[in-house]
Amino acid sequence: MVSLPNGPYAGDPPPRRERYALPVDVHLILRRDGGKGPEVLLSRRAGPVYASGLWHLPSGHLDGPHEDVVEGVIREAAEETGVVVDRADVALATTVHHRSPHGRARIGLFFEVRRFAGEPAVREPAVCDAMGWYPLDALPDPMVAYCRAGLDAYRAGHPGAVHFQHPGDPVPHQEGDGRQRARTRLLPGPSPVDGPPRALLAFAERGVGRVAAAEDASWARQGSDVWRLTGAAGGTWYLKRHAGARPHQREVTAYRQWVPALGGRAPQLVAADEDLRAIVVTAVPGSPLHGAPGPDRGLLRAIGALTAAFHAAAPPRPPAARPSPAAGTWELHLDAALPHLAPGDAAFVRAAAERLAGLAPLGLVPTHGDLHLRNLLRSEDGALAVIDFERSAYAPAVRDWVRLWDAWAHRPDLHEAFREGYGRPLTGLEEEHLAAEAVLDAVSGIAYGTAQGDPEVVERGRRTLLRLRAAPRGAAAD
Repeated sequence: MVSLPNGPYAGDPPPRRERYALPVDVHLILRRDGGKGPEVLLSRRAGPVYASGLWHLPSGHLDGPHEDVVEGVIREAAEETGVVVDRADVALATTVHHRSPHGRARIGLFFEVRRFAGEPAVREPAVCDAMGWYPLDALPDPMVAYCRAGLDAYRAGHPGAVHFQHPGDPVPHQEGDGRQRARTRLLPGPSPVDGPPRALLAFAERGVGRVAAAEDASWARQGSDVWRLTGAAGGTWYLKRHAGARPHQREVTAYRQWVPALGGRAPQLVAADEDLRAIVVTAVPGSPLHGAPGPDRGLLRAIGALTAAFHAAAPPRPPAARPSPAAGTWELHLDAALPHLAPGDAAFVRAAAERLAGLAPLGLVPTHGDLHLRNLLRSEDGALAVIDFERSAYAPAVRDWVRLWDAWAHRPDLHEAFREGYGRPLTGLEEEHLAAEAVLDAVSGIAYGTAQGDPEVVERGRRTLLRLRAAPRGAAAD
């Protein structure tokens, strides 16, 4: 055999390397309900120990390979605090991968215990000189930064965190230290089936309290993420995640600036998070008008009044210097809708776009932007409410009239009732804009519905386009 220089024979396996190993410690989150919310038990380290003088959770290392982590935290609870914990009452709350400023790393398992026997007290005075209950949202200083990272993950509902400190970092947590915040990365867990992702649920619970149930309430199309939340103490809200930054900004702006003018006729914004692109809003009673029995004059009059109130929620603005969005995108929509159009439709659409381009621009008001019947709710007592403001923007008032087109199909009396509720008829220029923009909106609906897998929107667009072509010039509004 031929041996390799200074090494084993060719073909021999390489020498085994010692596996990297980390110590494991266990932390007890002993929790109770205080007068102002949840409280946790903390002890202050003392004597010749690491982080002496800092607050910390009762904790320790495993005694050896004979002890599992649950047995370990039960033992530490008894040794340090004197409380007795049953194995069935121990729940894994979060896990932290920590590296100290000295470069040593470890894995910490944080266990929540809400039921126990005995009254906690200092049982190891040589290494602990104080113990007490502290509000979970008002933890004391100074606290071991590693322990605080675990409690931050626990409070946020995250199953884990990475807390890697750098040489020279302080051992105690220091509130407001941006460097310390950067050392902690909270790790989200997998999303529950049919429920919101954990990060979204944690955000919602910071706004409304503990959630007992989350039911998927999304519309049956792509990009719709909505959940109906039921609070543990009662109450109902809706959690919504937007598909992009722009719809999130538009809806938050509408809720903060314009929706209050509607009073109880719309949800209220409870919480918003720009990074998550999510909002929580209150629930309003009622069922969508989409699919309900045919509307009557009273309902259309109420829709008109609601639309007018939203348009008057902020002062009007002068006409925009640039053309309306429909004028700039209709060709793209037409290309996407072509497979679904009847002969002659394309030429009809192009003629409408030419007419719109030649019209003087209209003044701008706050508009809903998607005022379809499925975004209007009617309660059992007949009260009307409007939801879904992610397309709201300053635009000509006729933008909302266009989207309500189907509500008065072939019923001039219903259209007249809407005008009565709105409080004024459209001007001649607005009627011309309405007739042209209704054509482009119908094509936009066909293109959007096709791309989003929303057949109802496709059929509504085709139906509207057919009616518009059959209507005499100038009679488009009816």
